[in-house]
Amino acid sequence: MWFMREQIVISLKNVSKRYMRYARPVDRLKDILLRGKNHAQEFWALQDISLEIFKGETVGIIGQNGSGKSTLLQIIAKTLTPTRGEVYVNGLVSALLELGSGFNPEFTGRQNVFFNGRLLGLSQRKIEDKFDEIAAFADIGDFIDQPVKTYSSGMFIRLAFAVVVSVNPDILIVDEALSVGDIYFQQKCFQRIRELKDSGTTLLFVSHDSAAIYKLCHRSVLMESGQLVLDSKPRQVIDLYEARLLKKYDIAPEKVKIKMLSDSTYENDLDNKNHSVSNADLEEVVINLPEVSIKFIRYLDENEKELEAVVSDEALQLCIGLLFLKSFDDPHIGFKIRERTGEVVFETNTYCMGQKVGRVESGTLLEIRFNFKVPLIEGEYTITVGVADSGFGEGLFEQTLVYAHNVTVLKVLKNKEAILWSGLVNLSPSISIFKTTYV
Repeated sequence: MWFMREQIVISLKNVSKRYMRYARPVDRLKDILLRGKNHAQEFWALQDISLEIFKGETVGIIGQNGSGKSTLLQIIAKTLTPTRGEVYVNGLVSALLELGSGFNPEFTGRQNVFFNGRLLGLSQRKIEDKFDEIAAFADIGDFIDQPVKTYSSGMFIRLAFAVVVSVNPDILIVDEALSVGDIYFQQKCFQRIRELKDSGTTLLFVSHDSAAIYKLCHRSVLMESGQLVLDSKPRQVIDLYEARLLKKYDIAPEKVKIKMLSDSTYENDLDNKNHSVSNADLEEVVINLPEVSIKFIRYLDENEKELEAVVSDEALQLCIGLLFLKSFDDPHIGFKIRERTGEVVFETNTYCMGQKVGRVESGTLLEIRFNFKVPLIEGEYTITVGVADSGFGEGLFEQTLVYAHNVTVLKVLKNKEAILWSGLVNLSPSISIFKTTYV
């Protein structure tokens, strides 16, 4: 993990950003002409954000739409000025913000490369030297000499990304832009980002792709309603983000309590506190209604023998015991397997599998067994268990009953009889070889 904790390159102290919103366009005119009476409503896009980022660190910023992520990045990139607070940025910043920013649609791609290169601090000669490299990375062919307004969103982002990474910035800011474009270009972008990381570039990265956050980031920040809610490890931040989404779409969100579990105790109830949490020791995010509880989780082999570990490629029964203290008409149970960083290897539930549990009466101890083979590379994985009621879509439910991360560890041992392979999942390939005479 390469970054210098002693060197702060970005520091925000009590940063806030206010906008004035008008119900009607005429109200804005009234404010200009009629002094003394305010026709606007205040909207705070950011409220008292304090954050420090170190040289070489990669920080993922996540949150729902309207949470303040883009406003925060624009203030760091100095394209916006905060209403109050202090902002310190040390180093050359290169930013890929919302689609369209910084490019003149009437200019050709070539003209925009030179225009934006100068804005980023490159000399005319330096841009000329780098132009072929930029054009090759963007790979948009003859469109480089066409007006940008004729570009597709994918072509635009190819060129924009090629320009911002060409300056080898001290700080690179990417705001969700890499979700646009084909998979080949995305792979090329992520490879370039890794190269910049390895060279010591500080990276701020906004994405709804949790896998990208897990793979790229040292830490993550959760934004909500203009406030910094949690600054911690990516796994913990994403777990809390997902839990809050579950709460938002629950039929009775006021009854859903999200808790941070640390050292086997509930230490932080984030539903009842109106301030952010910054604690790298926080471990798990839990939703657990009192009417349903996990009583046991165990692993069995095909012969009903309890296992402490499973050999890669062998069969396993994941047994989940649940106690219901209330009756539910349509409960469903699911599980998720995650590797060490928190990235999801596999997840499903009874609803997605087309299996109905049926009505469960109060006082029932229900055991669900998921049977599957484990084609995973040796190592330790964690199990997340979810229980919900009334499914109505692809993994969507009316009510979340249990959502508990990392309730147990699945230890996978090396299969000495298997082929030699690397990666995460063993596809167990077979080979067919055909030889014919070719003249």
